[in-house]
Amino acid sequence: MRLEERFLDAANGESERIGRFLADLVSTPSLSRRENAVVQRIGEEMSALGYDEVVIDDFGSVVGRIGDGPVHIVFDSHIDTVDVGDPASWRTDPFRATIEGGVLFGRGASDNKAATAAMVHGAALIKRLGVDASRFTLHVVGTVQEEDCDGLALEYLLKNAIPGAEVVVLGEATNLDVYRGHRGRAEFAVHTRGRAAHASAPDRGVNAIYRMQPIIEQIERLNGQLASDPFLGKGTIVLSKIEAQTPSLNAVPDGCTIYLDRRLTIGEDVESASAELESLEAVRKGEATVELLSYHGTAYTGLTLSIDKYFPTWVISEGHPAVQAGVEAARTSLGRTPKVGRWVFSTNGVSSAGRLGIPTIGFGPANEVYAHTAEDQCPLDHLPLAAAWYAAFPDAYLAVSGRGGG
Repeated sequence: MRLEERFLDAANGESERIGRFLADLVSTPSLSRRENAVVQRIGEEMSALGYDEVVIDDFGSVVGRIGDGPVHIVFDSHIDTVDVGDPASWRTDPFRATIEGGVLFGRGASDNKAATAAMVHGAALIKRLGVDASRFTLHVVGTVQEEDCDGLALEYLLKNAIPGAEVVVLGEATNLDVYRGHRGRAEFAVHTRGRAAHASAPDRGVNAIYRMQPIIEQIERLNGQLASDPFLGKGTIVLSKIEAQTPSLNAVPDGCTIYLDRRLTIGEDVESASAELESLEAVRKGEATVELLSYHGTAYTGLTLSIDKYFPTWVISEGHPAVQAGVEAARTSLGRTPKVGRWVFSTNGVSSAGRLGIPTIGFGPANEVYAHTAEDQCPLDHLPLAAAWYAAFPDAYLAVSGRGGG
């Protein structure tokens, strides 16, 4: 039996244990900035599986190492989740893993704990099956705070704890296909100012909300005029929140702020997106100001990191060795040729590929359509398949990039 076939055979033999591990992760709440309990659980599993080293960095992410070779490969899966929203919208308890018809339901199942379970066990198969790990160093990472600020924790790791990474594999849900990029994004606020007055005499004031109204209308029209790319798709802009500042409910508001989610396709960046907003006629006439938002996140460890909320667009070519290795790992370990695609949402790749220029691909169990929904789920049969792929990828990458395989 070829080594790649042995990976799948061994992963199938571990499928129940991987499923139990995923159930533990889903049943351990880990909202952003409160991931410490799930970090400890992941570290325990890595140690029990015989990882060469398990550490927690200053920002709270957990890192397991296998091998000590010159080619540094990073597997990343974020371990925080969004909250549940309206509990009444869930058929199952969001923080208790529930299995129905071979599918595990619960918050974080698809985004992104299934990948964590498969990565942790898949990497362990490399040691278990005697693969020569002196040719590479594999870092299996569970990053924190991705839902609050994608890329922040991974970038901190890649700069401080894992310098020299040659390739990054993201475990965000791909339905067992290989992904190679996604649109970027930026978060803006637009502010209008008015003049407060008693609501009984509105002519004495200037209503900041009324000043904002034509801006909102022009932003809605702008969404239909944005650039498009054949692979990544169209740029978009969405008004996601509105606030007003007013002395009371019996006063003319003297301030209004809207918040915008701007998705950026090829050819767009934060400067072009900001310029589009500032050039709107209603923004100029209303003397509105456009602000790029920033993020200040304090981890459960107490460390605070800050960054502008601009997350660059990234894509790598289909012919890149990382993509080709991802395809080859699926062919050899799973016996199938995966589709090569891209995510609709944003990932930690905004830092690994977008800011740091490290070749990055994605492969993960589950379907991204269930992320952030009350149907958050992962088919259990995806877990051993993903684990086998993760075990096969380092050797496939060395072979495709000309360093030889095992």
